[in-house]
Amino acid sequence: MKINGDFSKRVVEFSDDIPWVASPMKGVERRPLDRLGDEVARATTVVRFVPGSHFSEHVHTGGEEFVVLAGVFQDEHGDFPAGSYIRNPPESKHTPASEPGCTILVKLWQFDLADRTHVRVDTNKLGRVNDATREGVAVSPLFQDERENVRMEHWQAGVNHTVEAEGGAEIFVLEGSITEDGEDLPKHAWLRVPIGYDLNITAGEEGAKLWIKSGHLPFVTAPHGG
Repeated sequence: MKINGDFSKRVVEFSDDIPWVASPMKGVERRPLDRLGDEVARATTVVRFVPGSHFSEHVHTGGEEFVVLAGVFQDEHGDFPAGSYIRNPPESKHTPASEPGCTILVKLWQFDLADRTHVRVDTNKLGRVNDATREGVAVSPLFQDERENVRMEHWQAGVNHTVEAEGGAEIFVLEGSITEDGEDLPKHAWLRVPIGYDLNITAGEEGAKLWIKSGHLPFVTAPHGG
């Protein structure tokens, strides 16, 4: 299965407009953004857990990265409210649940398979640093290695700047709105741009809070068996 599988093209999805699709796991629905593979897949997806969801322990062979958009995600490592950023590396395992229900932006099978770094961050409590080269932009770093840079960026209303995308980039609008290439991207819009793209965005009249991943697209592959 391929959904937005041509990584040489700019892609935009308005996730709030995508119909929910039932997953093989009871109580879980999905809005696909991109996908290479079938049930074992390199995938970027908005996932909704109904209240009271409980699932059996499972292993993330290819790793799992997610941002909690609403509600509270729970497992044996803790309760993770909206604003939490989690990286469960390859071969990690957990037992997901959500008594109140939750919605997450999740990326599967997009790790270096040798990565063993766990990250659990409540971005609501995370500081931010003003970007010295981009007035009106403050950055909260989340993760960085030789393959990728993941961060939260806070843009003041109306500011216009470039975003480094030499290795490709993805942006998910958490709050507010942005404009890119003449297209308005509201809350929960997702933008993926290819390697070498000239990415220039303008924050909307309420500013914008953005989840950004860059540098990672040279490493796109479908998982074995996907």
